[in-house]
Amino acid sequence: MRSVRVLGVDPGLTRCGIGVVEGSVGRPLSMVDVGVIRTPSDLDLSRRLLRLEEALDAAVRTHRPEVMAVERVFSQHNVSTVMGTAQASGIAMLVAARHGLEVRLHTPSEVKAAVTGSGRADKAQVTLMVSRLLRLAQAPKPADAADALALAICQIWRGAAHDRLAAAVAAQKERTVR
Repeated sequence: MRSVRVLGVDPGLTRCGIGVVEGSVGRPLSMVDVGVIRTPSDLDLSRRLLRLEEALDAAVRTHRPEVMAVERVFSQHNVSTVMGTAQASGIAMLVAARHGLEVRLHTPSEVKAAVTGSGRADKAQVTLMVSRLLRLAQAPKPADAADALALAICQIWRGAAHDRLAAAVAAQKERTVR
């Protein structure tokens, strides 16, 4: 298996987690970088989105990922939270598209299941497993940073299976056309 570099994005307007992980299935993973992009809640929405775009663009230019893994927006009770998350997610996908990166969306339960074995794991369990899998001396904080790393790990592990399945389907179509 070829090593891949993934930028994981846990979208949010106030705190957007970003984590870069490199590795492949069956081999130790390594954290390249982790952080949180923050925007002040009293700043105009358009300016917050611009700051987010600039920081994500800088992360892509600095780390040169091959894939961007973004948390899929899911329904919540708080509509304003969902809107902000969706807007941040859209900015992340825009940056990826500008750089020609593949974007993969993963649900929170899919990410939790990939790193902990349970789609119902809590944030503490996810952070603990991310720390163990990446052999980190300290747990990444805040939780948005750990979640971004978890997204990248999920993509490395599940993305390889997705790519093999897509290749098999394409090969089957090719044989059918002939």
